[in-house]
Order: sequence, then structure tokens, then C-alpha cells
Amino acid sequence: MKRFEGKVALITGASRGIGRGIALCLAAEGADIVVNYRSHGDEAQEVAGRIRQMGGRSLVYRADVAERGAVAEMFSQAVEHFDRIDIAVANAGINIPGSVLEAEWESTLRVFQVSQFGTYHTAQMAARQMVKQAERGHHGGKIILVGSIHEALAVPGSAAYNMAKAAVGHLARTMALELAPYHINVNVVAPGRIDTPSTRGLLKWELPEDANRHIPWGRMGTPEEIGKAVAYLASDDADYIAGATLVIDGGFSINLDLRVGDSDIWGKEI
Repeated sequence: MKRFEGKVALITGASRGIGRGIALCLAAEGADIVVNYRSHGDEAQEVAGRIRQMGGRSLVYRADVAERGAVAEMFSQAVEHFDRIDIAVANAGINIPGSVLEAEWESTLRVFQVSQFGTYHTAQMAARQMVKQAERGHHGGKIILVGSIHEALAVPGSAAYNMAKAAVGHLARTMALELAPYHINVNVVAPGRIDTPSTRGLLKWELPEDANRHIPWGRMGTPEEIGKAVAYLASDDADYIAGATLVIDGGFSINLDLRVGDSDIWGKEI
């Protein structure tokens, strides 16, 4: 039997990159999927098509996670469509590089609104729905927040994103304590450099091999590898894991040869 047969998962930012990888991994194991997106609607529909090909159901929903009301309405529509939410993955995020000295406040605020506040909105709405389900006798639920190795690494030129991801980690630990009585697990996956359109847009290096030189594993990770980690944390196998952060970076963050101090490794806004 597939691990998520009969379960419903909502994933934010699921049209491409890490979110897409997560959606397809969960769908491959039987989950029905709410595919959230803000832009790239055609790609969101393509993800939904792939889910249907696997025999699953999908709901494509456009919402900017920075807008609290839009997130609340998305959950309302998802529950109306599927009757429940068993797994929620707060994946949507944005990084607009810039030094603290030079960063425009509008760009900094946008990073907070999406990567920090958007994660909070998603996690809170998911928790409220799962508690309602628990009160109706259906205990349990899995909330996974997509953090980053930036939670612990002070990457120059990325202060707002660093702050946002540090906050995401502490949010997960706090929620894990508060939701334990309802058997709702809250955990974090912290990717390193993952080969996505966003990563390629941020890194100025022309060749992937250049981006790999500080990764002990010798390559960037894939969205599918993050998806498999999320699938583990969303499964019954992870029932006794709460408030944990699973780092998935090929050894990047523990590499003593790490040199990311040059702010010119970052490119334009994505």
C-alpha cells in the first residue's frame, strides 16, 4: 500500500522547483494534492496533469502566500474540495539578494512577506484545520516547513532571507510543542543548493560545475531528493519526530573549505 493513500496534501509554491518535486513525490505515494502557485500557472497545470496520470486528484489554486486572506481562502476551498488536509508543506519563498547597506526596504519587506510571513500564514491555517479535524476524532497531521541552510549560515548579501529562514526554524520548534497534544508533527527540511530555476537565476556562475565546487557531494541536490525527505517526515515512519530540522545539502554547510563571502556570487532578483 502506498504511504499516503487517501490523504490530502497542500503544497505552496508547487508549480516548479522544490515544490514541484515535493508534490510529485507525495502524489506518487497516493496523496491527493492541492497545487498552490502565484505565477507560472501553465507549469502548475502541468504538475496537476502529472498527478492525475498517477491516479491522484489535484486542485490547482492561485494564491500569493504573502496575502493572509488569500491563504485562508485557499485552505477553505481545499477543505471544501477534499474535505480535509492531512499534510501541509509551506514551501513558497523568495530571496532578493542585496547587502544590508544597499538593500531597498521594499525588496527586504517582500522577502519577509513571502518567506517568513507566508510560511506563518500557511502553517497557522494548516494547524487550525488539523485541530478541527482532531476535535472531530481524526487526530494527527503533518506540517513541514521548507527552511534553508541559511538558518545557520550568515550568507553575505542575503540578510533578509537569512533572517526569514531562521524565523521559520524557530516557528517549527514552537509549533511542534504547541501541537503535540493533537499528535500534529511539525518539522523542517533545510535544503542547501538545489538545482532549480530559482537557484540558477540567483547564481551568476555560468556552469553548474562552478556552483558545485564547495559541495562535498560534488553536485547540487535535486527537487526530487527534497521531495523524498518531505515524504519521510509526512509519513507514519516519522511519528516520533517533532521540531526537528533535516538538513539536505550534500555536506555543503559543514564543509571547512566553504567560501561564500563574495557578494558577487548572487545575481538578479528572481
